[in-house]
Amino acid sequence: MSESSPRRERGDEERGSVTAELAVALPALVVILVAVLLAASAGLTQVRCQDAARAAARAAAIGDDDARVRAVALELGGPSAGVTVARDGEWVVVTVEREVTTGVPSWSVTVSATARAWIEPGEPP
Repeated sequence: MSESSPRRERGDEERGSVTAELAVALPALVVILVAVLLAASAGLTQVRCQDAARAAARAAAIGDDDARVRAVALELGGPSAGVTVARDGEWVVVTVEREVTTGVPSWSVTVSATARAWIEPGEPP
C-alpha cells in the first residue's frame, strides 16, 4: 500500500449518522413529550374540576343561592371554568368544565366533572 493512496478508516461511511438519526427522532420525542404533558395537565384539571363541583354542590345543598354556588365553583375551578347549576326537586347538580390547551390549536381537550347533592331541609344560613 503506497502512501499516496487514501486510507479509509473504519466508520467513515457512518460519519454523521448520529446527527441524521437525531434529526429524525427529535420531532417524535417532542410530540411524545407534549402528549405526556397534556395528559398530566388534563388529569390535574380533572381533579380541580371535581373539587370545584363537589364544593359548589355542597354550597347549594346548604342553601346558598346560584350566584354564590357559581362563585365557589369558579374559585376552585379557575376563572375560565364553565359552571352549570341545575336544581331537580330535592337535588342540586353542579357541573364544572374547563378546556386544557397546549398552545397547539388541535391539541386541546375539555374535561368536566359533575357533583350531585341533596338539598338540606330548613332555612338557609
